[in-house]
Amino acid sequence: MSSVPPGTGWPEDPATAATPVAHDPDDVVALAAGGDSPAELAARQSVCRACPRLVAWREEVADVRRRAFAAETYWGRPVPGWGDDEPRVVIVGLAPAAHGGNRTGRIFTGDRSGDWLFAALHRTGLAAIPTSVRAGDGQRLIGARVMAAVRCAPPANKPTPQERATCFPWLARELELVAPGTRVVVTLGGFAWQAAWPALRQAGFALPRSRPPFGHGAEVEIAYRDAPVRLIGCYHPSQQNTFTGRVTERMLDDVFARAAALAGLSPPV
Repeated sequence: MSSVPPGTGWPEDPATAATPVAHDPDDVVALAAGGDSPAELAARQSVCRACPRLVAWREEVADVRRRAFAAETYWGRPVPGWGDDEPRVVIVGLAPAAHGGNRTGRIFTGDRSGDWLFAALHRTGLAAIPTSVRAGDGQRLIGARVMAAVRCAPPANKPTPQERATCFPWLARELELVAPGTRVVVTLGGFAWQAAWPALRQAGFALPRSRPPFGHGAEVEIAYRDAPVRLIGCYHPSQQNTFTGRVTERMLDDVFARAAALAGLSPPV
């Protein structure tokens, strides 16, 4: 493990200049285990270089850029979880979008999936404003935290099984750090449902022996120590789903209103 090199397109950040860098899966395991707070974990994962294909892709996208964002500086690094450090509701997605989180440095920020997600979170009392455009835009999550199963933007939005396995310790450790207050976990899509299951178990949550099939609105009773926790499935607000009507505003609102109520953040629904 070495100290962090300058990030793609960004000046070297003094806060992470001495942060050790993960170059292989064993490094990820060691560095994730040593992250003692969400902020420290975010610093460690934001410079990870353990997956060569993902590193090459995220940095190529950051260098070439989309024409609409040609004048912007892309983040071009892994995108850590974001939101309340002691959340009641945890939301797990698939991975950052190439020109969304990979550009802005904040998960579900600056892309159409995020437009749908944050509008629903705002309508259900979990976000301060209905949009998430860029870091520093005034957005704030209320009793909630968003994270991804894979922290780098993958080509065609499809990480490989090995890439998911390599990134697994970041997700498991973040879930462990926020577990004491977590009362609801919402997974966006079948990939996140599958990835969250072993990560929750490793983080100390008690789960049924068999994993139920994913479905929109599916609920599973789990627990952390003696506290009840609910795992809820939700269709991903991807363009494919929103354009075809597979996901509607009402469907998202129903899931997040349910999550907020179960977490004690709003009246029961």
